[in-house]
Amino acid sequence: MELDRRGAELLFQVLTEREEKASVAIASNESFGGWTKTFTDPRLCAAIVDRLTFGGNIIETGTDSYRLTHSRARADDHDQQQPKPAQRR
Repeated sequence: MELDRRGAELLFQVLTEREEKASVAIASNESFGGWTKTFTDPRLCAAIVDRLTFGGNIIETGTDSYRLTHSRARADDHDQQQPKPAQRR
């Protein structure tokens, strides 16, 4: 998803106003290096990443999606529980 320059500037403004006042939690499927796909201005992207990471805690959960993994497991369980159709001879 691409965020236009105005949207990115508004996000930066919110982050700046919340700095040292309140916590911010951000979840992303993309590494920081890939954020330039969303924030197309490289300088503004760097400023947003800098604002988020300065004094913050970064928690990496891995590359696999938790939801996708569990959805696939549920689908596999469901498939195994379904009776197989009788074969015609």
